[in-house]
Amino acid sequence: MAVEINLQKGDLIKKGFVGFSWTTFFFGFFVPLFRGDWLWLVIMLLLGFASCGIANIILAFLYNKFYTSRLLENGWYPADDFSRNMLINKGILKN
Repeated sequence: MAVEINLQKGDLIKKGFVGFSWTTFFFGFFVPLFRGDWLWLVIMLLLGFASCGIANIILAFLYNKFYTSRLLENGWYPADDFSRNMLINKGILKN
């Protein structure tokens, strides 16, 4: 099950997620579309087409980690202690 965390960049706060993505499992490429994650939108469309949608099962386990990692690489950082600890526990953020 996905856990929602808060990421901050300046005065902006954005939701990040860790864990299994039920939304990706059921809705596939619509998840990166609504999050504005264009790279993963293209990847999911290609993988979904090539595998007749079976890739969504695998991507449901991976997508939240990839999405949150990319946010961290782009300058976002945990907005609170809960978010920081969750990222450290999931191995996404180093101490």
